[in-house]
Amino acid sequence: MPNKKKAEAETAAGGDGTDVVISGLSGKLPESSNIEEFKYNLLNGIDMVTDDPRRWEAGIYGLPERMAKMKDEDLEKFDENFFSVHQKQAELMDPCMRMLLELTHEAIIDAGINPAQLRGTRTGVYIGLSFVETEHEIPNMEPSTINGYCLTGCARAMFANRISYTFDFKGPSFIVDTACSSSLVALSHAYADMRAGRCDYALVAGVNLILKPIFALQFLRLGIVSQDGACKTFDAAANGYARADTCAVVLLQRRAQAKRVYASILNVRTNTDGFKEQGVTFPDGRMQQALLEETYSEIGLNPDDVVYVEAHGSGTPVGDDQEANMLSNFFCHPARPTPLLIGSVKSNMGHAEPASGVSALAKMIIAMEEGILPSNLHYRTPNPAVPALVEGRLKVVDRNMSWQGGIVGLNSFGFGGANAHVILRSHGKSKAPRSSPKSTAEEQCLKLVVCSGRTEPAVQQLLQVAAEKATRRRVPCPHQ
Repeated sequence: MPNKKKAEAETAAGGDGTDVVISGLSGKLPESSNIEEFKYNLLNGIDMVTDDPRRWEAGIYGLPERMAKMKDEDLEKFDENFFSVHQKQAELMDPCMRMLLELTHEAIIDAGINPAQLRGTRTGVYIGLSFVETEHEIPNMEPSTINGYCLTGCARAMFANRISYTFDFKGPSFIVDTACSSSLVALSHAYADMRAGRCDYALVAGVNLILKPIFALQFLRLGIVSQDGACKTFDAAANGYARADTCAVVLLQRRAQAKRVYASILNVRTNTDGFKEQGVTFPDGRMQQALLEETYSEIGLNPDDVVYVEAHGSGTPVGDDQEANMLSNFFCHPARPTPLLIGSVKSNMGHAEPASGVSALAKMIIAMEEGILPSNLHYRTPNPAVPALVEGRLKVVDRNMSWQGGIVGLNSFGFGGANAHVILRSHGKSKAPRSSPKSTAEEQCLKLVVCSGRTEPAVQQLLQVAAEKATRRRVPCPHQ
Protein backbone atom coordinates (compact mmCIF):
# COMPACT_ATOMS: atom_id res chain seq x y z
CA MET A 1 0.00 0.00 0.00
CA PRO A 2 1.46 3.44 -0.88
CA ASN A 3 2.42 5.60 2.10
CA LYS A 4 -0.17 8.22 1.19
CA LYS A 5 -2.95 5.65 1.25
CA LYS A 6 -1.65 4.25 4.53
CA ALA A 7 -1.80 7.70 6.07
CA GLU A 8 -5.31 8.25 4.72
CA ALA A 9 -6.49 4.92 6.11
CA GLU A 10 -4.97 5.65 9.53
CA THR A 11 -6.55 9.09 9.58
CA ALA A 12 -9.92 7.67 8.56
CA ALA A 13 -9.62 5.08 11.31
CA GLY A 14 -9.28 7.83 13.88
CA GLY A 15 -5.56 8.04 14.51
CA ASP A 16 -5.53 11.83 14.93
CA GLY A 17 -8.89 12.39 16.61
CA THR A 18 -10.26 14.42 13.70
CA ASP A 19 -12.18 11.61 12.04
CA VAL A 20 -15.94 12.00 11.74
CA VAL A 21 -18.10 9.86 14.01
CA ILE A 22 -21.79 9.25 14.54
CA SER A 23 -22.48 10.35 18.10
CA GLY A 24 -26.26 10.79 18.26
CA LEU A 25 -29.28 8.90 16.90
CA SER A 26 -33.05 9.32 17.06
CA GLY A 27 -35.96 8.14 15.01
CA LYS A 28 -39.58 7.18 14.53
CA LEU A 29 -40.01 4.13 12.33
CA PRO A 30 -42.79 1.66 11.48
CA GLU A 31 -44.53 0.49 14.67
CA SER A 32 -41.64 2.11 16.57
CA SER A 33 -42.00 5.43 18.39
CA ASN A 34 -38.28 5.55 19.12
CA ILE A 35 -35.01 3.72 18.54
CA GLU A 36 -35.53 1.49 21.59
CA GLU A 37 -38.79 0.15 20.17
CA PHE A 38 -37.16 -0.26 16.77
CA LYS A 39 -34.35 -2.25 18.40
CA TYR A 40 -36.86 -4.50 20.15
CA ASN A 41 -38.74 -5.14 16.91
CA LEU A 42 -35.54 -5.87 14.98
CA LEU A 43 -33.97 -8.22 17.51
CA ASN A 44 -37.21 -10.11 18.07
CA GLY A 45 -37.85 -10.69 14.39
CA ILE A 46 -41.09 -8.71 14.36
CA ASP A 47 -42.40 -7.86 10.91
CA MET A 48 -43.08 -4.13 11.02
CA VAL A 49 -45.14 -4.29 7.82
CA THR A 50 -48.79 -4.77 8.78
CA ASP A 51 -52.23 -4.96 7.19
CA ASP A 52 -53.75 -2.53 9.70
CA PRO A 53 -55.95 -0.22 7.52
CA ARG A 54 -55.43 2.87 9.65
CA ARG A 55 -54.25 5.06 6.74
CA TRP A 56 -56.92 4.28 4.18
CA GLU A 57 -59.55 1.72 3.28
CA ALA A 58 -58.07 -1.70 2.63
CA GLY A 59 -57.78 -2.54 -1.05
CA ILE A 60 -58.50 0.96 -2.38
CA TYR A 61 -57.28 1.32 -6.00
CA GLY A 62 -56.07 -2.28 -5.79
CA LEU A 63 -53.20 -1.27 -3.50
CA PRO A 64 -51.50 -3.92 -1.35
CA GLU A 65 -53.14 -4.20 2.05
CA ARG A 66 -49.79 -4.43 3.83
CA MET A 67 -47.56 -1.41 4.37
CA ALA A 68 -45.23 -0.15 7.09
CA LYS A 69 -46.69 2.73 9.10
CA MET A 70 -45.70 4.90 12.02
CA LYS A 71 -48.05 5.00 14.96
CA ASP A 72 -50.81 7.59 14.62
CA GLU A 73 -49.76 9.35 17.82
CA ASP A 74 -46.30 9.97 16.35
CA LEU A 75 -47.90 11.83 13.45
CA GLU A 76 -50.42 13.82 15.44
CA LYS A 77 -48.59 15.07 18.55
CA PHE A 78 -46.42 18.19 18.49
CA ASP A 79 -45.41 20.65 21.23
CA GLU A 80 -45.35 23.88 19.21
CA ASN A 81 -44.59 26.02 22.28
CA PHE A 82 -41.41 24.07 23.00
CA PHE A 83 -40.10 24.95 19.53
CA SER A 84 -41.51 28.51 19.53
CA VAL A 85 -43.82 27.74 16.61
CA HIS A 86 -46.99 29.85 16.35
CA GLN A 87 -50.21 27.86 16.45
CA LYS A 88 -51.20 29.09 12.98
CA GLN A 89 -47.89 27.81 11.64
CA ALA A 90 -48.12 24.51 13.52
CA GLU A 91 -51.55 23.80 12.03
CA LEU A 92 -50.13 24.15 8.50
CA MET A 93 -46.76 22.51 9.08
CA ASP A 94 -46.04 19.23 7.34
CA PRO A 95 -45.85 16.40 9.91
CA CYS A 96 -42.41 15.50 8.53
CA MET A 97 -41.14 18.93 9.51
CA ARG A 98 -42.63 18.65 12.98
CA MET A 99 -40.95 15.29 13.54
CA LEU A 100 -37.63 16.56 12.21
CA LEU A 101 -37.65 19.31 14.84
CA GLU A 102 -38.37 16.80 17.61
CA LEU A 103 -35.86 14.23 16.44
CA THR A 104 -33.12 16.81 15.90
CA HIS A 105 -33.48 17.77 19.56
CA GLU A 106 -33.41 14.09 20.58
CA ALA A 107 -30.36 13.23 18.47
CA ILE A 108 -28.36 16.08 20.00
CA ILE A 109 -29.31 14.99 23.50
CA ASP A 110 -28.46 11.38 22.63
CA ALA A 111 -24.93 12.59 21.91
CA GLY A 112 -24.72 14.00 25.43
CA ILE A 113 -24.95 17.61 24.28
CA ASN A 114 -27.30 20.33 25.48
CA PRO A 115 -28.88 21.75 22.28
CA ALA A 116 -28.31 25.25 23.67
CA GLN A 117 -24.55 24.62 23.42
CA LEU A 118 -24.81 24.35 19.63
CA ARG A 119 -26.57 27.68 19.12
CA GLY A 120 -24.52 29.90 16.84
CA THR A 121 -22.17 27.08 15.84
CA ARG A 122 -21.25 25.94 12.35
CA THR A 123 -23.67 23.03 12.43
CA GLY A 124 -24.85 21.76 9.06
CA VAL A 125 -28.30 20.33 8.32
CA TYR A 126 -28.68 17.82 5.50
CA ILE A 127 -32.12 16.32 4.88
CA GLY A 128 -32.89 13.50 2.47
CA LEU A 129 -36.47 13.54 1.20
CA SER A 130 -38.36 13.05 -2.01
CA PHE A 131 -42.15 13.29 -2.15
CA VAL A 132 -43.85 15.83 0.12
CA GLU A 133 -47.47 14.86 -0.15
CA THR A 134 -48.87 17.84 1.73
CA GLU A 135 -47.51 20.42 -0.72
CA HIS A 136 -49.99 19.18 -3.28
CA GLU A 137 -52.83 20.38 -1.08
CA ILE A 138 -52.02 24.02 -1.82
CA PRO A 139 -53.90 24.23 -5.16
CA ASN A 140 -57.01 22.80 -3.48
CA MET A 141 -57.15 25.33 -0.64
CA GLU A 142 -60.06 27.73 -0.34
CA PRO A 143 -58.66 31.19 -1.25
CA SER A 144 -60.35 32.86 1.73
CA THR A 145 -58.50 30.54 4.14
CA ILE A 146 -54.99 31.11 2.76
CA ASN A 147 -52.72 32.95 5.20
CA GLY A 148 -49.30 32.11 3.74
CA TYR A 149 -48.28 29.73 6.52
CA CYS A 150 -48.67 26.71 4.25
CA LEU A 151 -45.65 27.85 2.25
CA THR A 152 -43.38 28.13 5.28
CA GLY A 153 -44.80 24.89 6.67
CA CYS A 154 -44.57 22.71 3.58
CA ALA A 155 -41.89 24.16 1.26
CA ARG A 156 -39.06 21.67 0.85
CA ALA A 157 -36.31 24.18 1.63
CA MET A 158 -37.92 24.73 5.03
CA PHE A 159 -37.39 21.12 6.07
CA ALA A 160 -33.72 21.97 6.59
CA ASN A 161 -33.91 25.74 7.04
CA ARG A 162 -36.53 25.55 9.82
CA ILE A 163 -34.17 23.35 11.83
CA SER A 164 -31.29 25.77 11.32
CA TYR A 165 -33.54 28.67 12.34
CA THR A 166 -35.00 26.98 15.41
CA PHE A 167 -31.65 25.81 16.79
CA ASP A 168 -29.63 28.78 15.43
CA PHE A 169 -27.26 26.69 13.33
CA LYS A 170 -24.94 28.62 11.01
CA GLY A 171 -23.65 25.81 8.77
CA PRO A 172 -24.92 24.56 5.39
CA SER A 173 -28.64 23.81 5.34
CA PHE A 174 -30.36 22.08 2.44
CA ILE A 175 -32.40 19.11 1.29
CA VAL A 176 -31.22 16.33 -1.01
CA ASP A 177 -33.50 14.43 -3.39
CA THR A 178 -31.97 11.48 -5.22
CA ALA A 179 -35.02 9.28 -4.55
CA CYS A 180 -34.17 6.16 -2.54
CA SER A 181 -30.51 7.11 -1.99
CA SER A 182 -31.35 10.60 -0.69
CA SER A 183 -30.31 10.22 2.94
CA LEU A 184 -26.97 8.55 2.21
CA VAL A 185 -26.23 11.15 -0.47
CA ALA A 186 -27.07 13.74 2.21
CA LEU A 187 -24.58 11.96 4.47
CA SER A 188 -21.93 12.25 1.76
CA HIS A 189 -22.38 16.03 1.67
CA ALA A 190 -22.22 16.25 5.46
CA TYR A 191 -19.12 14.07 5.62
CA ALA A 192 -17.36 16.10 2.92
CA ASP A 193 -18.17 19.38 4.68
CA MET A 194 -16.94 18.02 8.01
CA ARG A 195 -13.69 16.77 6.50
CA ALA A 196 -13.14 20.08 4.67
CA GLY A 197 -13.74 22.11 7.84
CA ARG A 198 -16.87 23.81 6.53
CA CYS A 199 -18.82 22.80 9.62
CA ASP A 200 -18.07 21.46 13.09
CA TYR A 201 -21.22 19.39 13.59
CA ALA A 202 -23.70 17.95 11.10
CA LEU A 203 -27.23 16.63 11.38
CA VAL A 204 -28.22 14.16 8.69
CA ALA A 205 -31.82 13.03 8.37
CA GLY A 206 -34.15 11.14 6.11
CA VAL A 207 -37.91 11.35 6.13
CA ASN A 208 -40.72 9.59 4.29
CA LEU A 209 -44.44 9.62 5.06
CA ILE A 210 -47.13 7.70 3.17
CA LEU A 211 -50.32 9.68 3.61
CA LYS A 212 -52.38 9.51 0.41
CA PRO A 213 -53.31 6.41 -1.58
CA ILE A 214 -53.12 8.23 -4.91
CA PHE A 215 -49.36 8.61 -4.43
CA ALA A 216 -49.02 4.95 -3.48
CA LEU A 217 -50.81 4.06 -6.71
CA GLN A 218 -47.99 5.67 -8.70
CA PHE A 219 -45.50 3.21 -7.19
CA LEU A 220 -47.81 0.28 -7.82
CA ARG A 221 -48.33 1.20 -11.47
CA LEU A 222 -44.56 1.59 -11.92
CA GLY A 223 -44.30 -2.09 -11.00
CA ILE A 224 -41.92 -1.84 -8.05
CA VAL A 225 -44.32 -2.61 -5.18
CA SER A 226 -44.97 -6.13 -3.89
CA GLN A 227 -48.64 -7.10 -4.03
CA ASP A 228 -48.25 -9.23 -0.91
CA GLY A 229 -46.48 -6.41 0.94
CA ALA A 230 -43.20 -8.16 1.76
CA CYS A 231 -39.59 -7.33 0.87
CA LYS A 232 -38.19 -10.79 0.10
CA THR A 233 -34.68 -9.45 -0.29
CA PHE A 234 -32.32 -11.75 -2.24
CA ASP A 235 -34.94 -14.51 -2.23
CA ALA A 236 -36.02 -16.43 -5.33
CA ALA A 237 -39.60 -15.24 -4.71
CA ALA A 238 -38.73 -11.51 -4.55
CA ASN A 239 -41.49 -9.50 -6.24
CA GLY A 240 -41.05 -5.89 -5.14
CA TYR A 241 -41.18 -4.00 -1.88
CA ALA A 242 -43.55 -2.76 0.79
CA ARG A 243 -43.49 1.01 1.28
CA ALA A 244 -42.60 2.41 4.70
CA ASP A 245 -42.75 5.53 6.87
CA THR A 246 -39.57 6.70 8.59
CA CYS A 247 -38.06 9.81 10.11
CA ALA A 248 -34.58 9.42 11.58
CA VAL A 249 -31.70 11.75 12.44
CA VAL A 250 -28.00 11.18 13.16
CA LEU A 251 -25.51 13.68 14.59
CA LEU A 252 -21.96 13.77 13.27
CA GLN A 253 -19.00 15.34 15.04
CA ARG A 254 -15.25 14.89 15.32
CA ARG A 255 -14.03 12.10 17.54
CA ALA A 256 -11.94 14.35 19.77
CA GLN A 257 -15.04 16.29 20.87
CA ALA A 258 -17.50 13.37 21.02
CA LYS A 259 -18.82 12.12 24.35
CA ARG A 260 -20.40 9.12 22.66
CA VAL A 261 -19.18 7.26 19.58
CA TYR A 262 -21.50 4.84 17.85
CA ALA A 263 -19.34 4.40 14.75
CA SER A 264 -16.58 6.08 12.75
CA ILE A 265 -17.24 7.04 9.14
CA LEU A 266 -14.24 5.88 7.12
CA ASN A 267 -15.47 7.10 3.74
CA VAL A 268 -18.56 8.05 1.74
CA ARG A 269 -18.76 8.44 -2.01
CA THR A 270 -21.46 8.82 -4.64
CA ASN A 271 -21.83 8.51 -8.40
CA THR A 272 -24.57 8.25 -11.03
CA ASP A 273 -25.32 5.61 -13.64
CA GLY A 274 -25.75 8.03 -16.53
CA PHE A 275 -27.32 6.72 -19.73
CA LYS A 276 -28.52 3.10 -19.83
CA GLU A 277 -30.16 1.37 -22.77
CA GLN A 278 -32.54 -0.41 -20.38
CA GLY A 279 -34.04 2.90 -19.19
CA VAL A 280 -33.59 5.50 -16.47
CA THR A 281 -34.93 3.32 -13.63
CA PHE A 282 -32.73 0.29 -14.40
CA PRO A 283 -30.01 -0.12 -11.72
CA ASP A 284 -26.54 -0.44 -13.24
CA GLY A 285 -24.40 -2.88 -11.28
CA ARG A 286 -21.31 -1.83 -13.24
CA MET A 287 -21.51 1.75 -11.97
CA GLN A 288 -22.24 0.54 -8.45
CA GLN A 289 -19.09 -1.59 -8.59
CA ALA A 290 -17.08 1.34 -9.94
CA LEU A 291 -18.29 3.36 -6.96
CA LEU A 292 -17.13 0.71 -4.48
CA GLU A 293 -13.74 0.50 -6.17
CA GLU A 294 -13.30 4.26 -5.76
CA THR A 295 -14.63 4.32 -2.19
CA TYR A 296 -12.28 1.63 -0.88
CA SER A 297 -9.19 2.47 -2.92
CA GLU A 298 -9.38 6.14 -1.90
CA ILE A 299 -8.56 5.21 1.70
CA GLY A 300 -6.46 2.15 0.91
CA LEU A 301 -8.89 -0.27 2.55
CA ASN A 302 -8.78 -3.95 1.65
CA PRO A 303 -12.32 -5.19 0.84
CA ASP A 304 -11.45 -8.42 2.69
CA ASP A 305 -11.55 -6.39 5.91
CA VAL A 306 -15.29 -5.79 5.45
CA VAL A 307 -17.27 -8.29 7.52
CA TYR A 308 -20.81 -7.25 6.55
CA VAL A 309 -22.64 -5.17 3.95
CA GLU A 310 -26.03 -3.65 4.62
CA ALA A 311 -27.33 -3.75 1.09
CA HIS A 312 -29.95 -1.59 -0.58
CA GLY A 313 -31.83 -4.88 -1.11
CA SER A 314 -35.35 -3.64 -1.74
CA GLY A 315 -36.65 -6.96 -3.05
CA THR A 316 -37.18 -5.93 -6.66
CA PRO A 317 -35.95 -8.77 -8.90
CA VAL A 318 -33.80 -6.58 -11.16
CA GLY A 319 -32.40 -4.48 -8.32
CA ASP A 320 -31.48 -7.49 -6.19
CA ASP A 321 -29.81 -9.27 -9.11
CA GLN A 322 -27.70 -6.27 -10.09
CA GLU A 323 -26.65 -5.41 -6.55
CA ALA A 324 -25.92 -8.92 -5.27
CA ASN A 325 -23.87 -9.86 -8.33
CA MET A 326 -22.01 -6.56 -8.00
CA LEU A 327 -21.20 -7.30 -4.34
CA SER A 328 -20.01 -10.75 -5.33
CA ASN A 329 -17.76 -9.38 -8.07
CA PHE A 330 -16.19 -6.81 -5.77
CA PHE A 331 -15.87 -8.66 -2.46
CA CYS A 332 -15.97 -12.39 -3.17
CA HIS A 333 -12.74 -13.13 -5.02
CA PRO A 334 -11.47 -16.73 -4.80
CA ALA A 335 -8.94 -15.93 -2.07
CA ARG A 336 -11.44 -14.29 0.30
CA PRO A 337 -11.17 -16.23 3.58
CA THR A 338 -14.84 -16.08 4.63
CA PRO A 339 -18.24 -15.53 2.99
CA LEU A 340 -19.47 -11.94 2.91
CA LEU A 341 -22.41 -11.46 5.26
CA ILE A 342 -25.19 -9.34 3.77
CA GLY A 343 -28.68 -8.19 4.70
CA SER A 344 -31.23 -5.43 4.31
CA VAL A 345 -33.42 -3.77 6.92
CA LYS A 346 -36.12 -3.45 4.26
CA SER A 347 -36.98 -7.11 4.88
CA ASN A 348 -37.94 -6.14 8.45
CA MET A 349 -39.64 -2.77 7.99
CA GLY A 350 -40.25 -2.17 4.30
CA HIS A 351 -38.62 0.41 2.06
CA ALA A 352 -38.56 3.95 3.45
CA GLU A 353 -37.39 5.26 0.07
CA PRO A 354 -35.54 8.60 0.69
CA ALA A 355 -35.19 7.66 4.38
CA SER A 356 -34.01 4.10 3.71
CA GLY A 357 -30.36 5.08 4.19
CA VAL A 358 -30.84 6.42 7.72
CA SER A 359 -33.01 3.37 8.50
CA ALA A 360 -30.02 1.21 7.53
CA LEU A 361 -27.73 3.39 9.66
CA ALA A 362 -30.06 2.93 12.64
CA LYS A 363 -30.00 -0.84 12.16
CA MET A 364 -26.21 -0.93 11.98
CA ILE A 365 -25.80 1.23 15.08
CA ILE A 366 -28.12 -1.14 16.96
CA ALA A 367 -26.13 -4.12 15.68
CA MET A 368 -22.87 -2.54 16.81
CA GLU A 369 -24.19 -1.58 20.24
CA GLU A 370 -25.83 -4.95 20.93
CA GLY A 371 -23.24 -7.22 19.32
CA ILE A 372 -25.98 -8.85 17.24
CA LEU A 373 -26.68 -8.70 13.52
CA PRO A 374 -30.50 -8.77 13.30
CA SER A 375 -32.06 -11.45 11.15
CA ASN A 376 -33.51 -10.73 7.73
CA LEU A 377 -37.12 -11.76 7.27
CA HIS A 378 -38.72 -13.50 4.27
CA TYR A 379 -35.51 -15.20 3.12
CA ARG A 380 -36.11 -18.84 2.22
CA THR A 381 -34.48 -19.75 -1.10
CA PRO A 382 -31.39 -18.04 -2.57
CA ASN A 383 -32.05 -16.09 -5.75
CA PRO A 384 -30.85 -18.43 -8.54
CA ALA A 385 -29.81 -15.41 -10.64
CA VAL A 386 -27.04 -14.75 -8.07
CA PRO A 387 -24.55 -17.65 -8.16
CA ALA A 388 -22.66 -16.36 -5.11
CA LEU A 389 -25.80 -16.77 -2.99
CA VAL A 390 -26.36 -20.32 -4.18
CA GLU A 391 -22.70 -21.23 -3.70
CA GLY A 392 -22.44 -19.61 -0.26
CA ARG A 393 -19.88 -16.91 -1.09
CA LEU A 394 -22.56 -14.38 -0.15
CA LYS A 395 -24.47 -15.26 3.01
CA VAL A 396 -27.74 -13.59 3.99
CA VAL A 397 -28.07 -13.21 7.76
CA ASP A 398 -31.37 -15.08 8.19
CA ARG A 399 -31.23 -15.41 11.97
CA ASN A 400 -29.82 -13.22 14.74
CA MET A 401 -26.06 -13.60 14.66
CA SER A 402 -23.54 -12.65 17.33
CA TRP A 403 -20.62 -10.63 16.02
CA GLN A 404 -17.70 -8.62 17.33
CA GLY A 405 -18.23 -5.58 15.13
CA GLY A 406 -15.68 -4.37 12.63
CA ILE A 407 -15.84 -2.65 9.26
CA VAL A 408 -19.14 -2.63 7.40
CA GLY A 409 -20.42 -1.16 4.16
CA LEU A 410 -23.82 0.40 3.47
CA ASN A 411 -25.06 0.52 -0.10
CA SER A 412 -27.89 2.59 -1.56
CA PHE A 413 -29.17 3.55 -4.99
CA GLY A 414 -32.04 5.65 -6.28
CA PHE A 415 -34.41 4.80 -9.10
CA GLY A 416 -32.92 7.64 -11.14
CA GLY A 417 -29.43 6.15 -10.98
CA ALA A 418 -27.84 8.01 -8.03
CA ASN A 419 -25.64 5.62 -6.03
CA ALA A 420 -24.07 5.99 -2.58
CA HIS A 421 -21.76 3.83 -0.49
CA VAL A 422 -20.70 4.34 3.14
CA ILE A 423 -17.94 2.58 5.09
CA LEU A 424 -18.32 2.44 8.88
CA ARG A 425 -16.12 1.09 11.64
CA SER A 426 -17.80 0.02 14.86
CA HIS A 427 -16.59 1.59 18.08
CA GLY A 428 -14.81 -0.84 20.37
CA LYS A 429 -16.22 -0.68 23.89
CA SER A 430 -13.13 -0.73 26.10
CA LYS A 431 -13.93 -1.45 29.73
CA ALA A 432 -11.91 -0.70 32.83
CA PRO A 433 -10.48 -3.78 34.58
CA ARG A 434 -12.55 -5.17 37.44
CA SER A 435 -10.78 -5.96 40.68
CA SER A 436 -13.34 -8.53 41.79
CA PRO A 437 -16.85 -9.87 41.13
CA LYS A 438 -17.97 -7.80 44.11
CA SER A 439 -16.79 -4.51 42.57
CA THR A 440 -18.47 -5.43 39.28
CA ALA A 441 -21.78 -6.03 41.04
CA GLU A 442 -21.42 -2.82 43.07
CA GLU A 443 -20.82 -0.78 39.93
CA GLN A 444 -23.73 -2.32 38.07
CA CYS A 445 -26.26 -1.89 40.87
CA LEU A 446 -25.38 1.71 41.73
CA LYS A 447 -26.50 3.88 38.83
CA LEU A 448 -27.45 7.54 38.86
CA VAL A 449 -30.46 8.24 36.64
CA VAL A 450 -31.04 11.91 35.80
CA CYS A 451 -34.38 12.77 34.21
CA SER A 452 -35.87 16.06 33.09
CA GLY A 453 -39.16 16.99 31.50
CA ARG A 454 -41.56 19.85 30.93
CA THR A 455 -44.20 18.24 33.15
CA GLU A 456 -44.23 15.93 36.17
CA PRO A 457 -45.94 13.10 34.19
CA ALA A 458 -43.15 13.33 31.60
CA VAL A 459 -40.50 12.84 34.28
CA GLN A 460 -42.48 9.97 35.81
CA GLN A 461 -42.67 8.28 32.43
CA LEU A 462 -38.89 8.50 32.00
CA LEU A 463 -38.33 7.12 35.50
CA GLN A 464 -40.70 4.25 34.75
CA VAL A 465 -38.73 3.36 31.62
CA ALA A 466 -35.47 3.47 33.61
CA ALA A 467 -36.98 1.21 36.27
CA GLU A 468 -38.12 -1.31 33.66
CA LYS A 469 -34.64 -1.41 32.13
CA ALA A 470 -33.04 -1.87 35.54
CA THR A 471 -35.40 -4.76 36.30
CA ARG A 472 -34.58 -6.51 33.01
CA ARG A 473 -30.80 -6.20 33.54
CA ARG A 474 -30.74 -6.43 37.32
CA VAL A 475 -27.56 -7.63 39.06
CA PRO A 476 -28.08 -8.27 42.81
CA CYS A 477 -26.10 -5.94 45.06
CA PRO A 478 -23.67 -7.81 47.34
CA HIS A 479 -25.01 -6.12 50.47
CA GLN A 480 -28.64 -7.10 49.79
